Amino acid sequence: MRSREENGRDPGRTGGGSGQAPLLVLGKITEILNAFTLHRPSLTLREIQQSTGLPASTVQRLVTNLVAHGFLDRSDDRIRIGARMAYWAAAGTKDLDVLAVVNPVLKDLRDLTGETACFFRAEGEHRVCIAVAETRHALRREMAVGRIAPVTVGSSGRVILAWTPDLAERVLQRELPQLTESTVTDRDELRRLIRRTQSDGYAITVGERVDGASGLAAPAFDSAADLVGALTIQGPTLRMPHEKCLEWVDVLVEHAERITRALGGRYPA
Repeated sequence: MRSREENGRDPGRTGGGSGQAPLLVLGKITEILNAFTLHRPSLTLREIQQSTGLPASTVQRLVTNLVAHGFLDRSDDRIRIGARMAYWAAAGTKDLDVLAVVNPVLKDLRDLTGETACFFRAEGEHRVCIAVAETRHALRREMAVGRIAPVTVGSSGRVILAWTPDLAERVLQRELPQLTESTVTDRDELRRLIRRTQSDGYAITVGERVDGASGLAAPAFDSAADLVGALTIQGPTLRMPHEKCLEWVDVLVEHAERITRALGGRYPA
């Protein structure tokens, strides 16, 4: 007689109008696949078990089957998402509307932090806001879709320059505009900050574009590892001092990674 786990369904539960029980094994497979992130693309069986909380025997059995069917790849004791998944993802992300992916993430990020969440991309030598979820606070730094700013100022511009080197080289050949006393106008200093952004994986700026405003930004990438844009949290420095921005780095990076994953993207090598 086969167990309920082997059958993949719980006879005590039904789902939907069909009367058919949900396949519980799919939930376990989802947990295993979700254990892999862009920051942790390679895991051991033990690390998968610790991440999912599933029994070791279950992890061993499911991972073996996932490797056999191309969902996962194994090299020695390390396991990764299978290369075959990229083939399936390509069909899923073809003609995908980027804004359909970005907007729900912005709303979630706004609700978690209470501050305005935006998404910027490069347009020529400027950055433009293509999506925004505004804060519900009365005191805010106004932002709207279509708003442009020099790409050399602010956290989103820093991220765009860090992962668009050709653009960075072009703008660094010219005099840098100064919008506030805190705007970085020294080319060597901006180059250093761009390198630091690449190393950190995010950027934080205070008062560079507007006095009394802070921002932090992280990159999102497509399947070719090209930059799609910069996910940004911004607001008054009164509520977002540098220390608060640092507290939000992890949640920002996680949401940027969510966009990258939904687009079938990957980090540059």
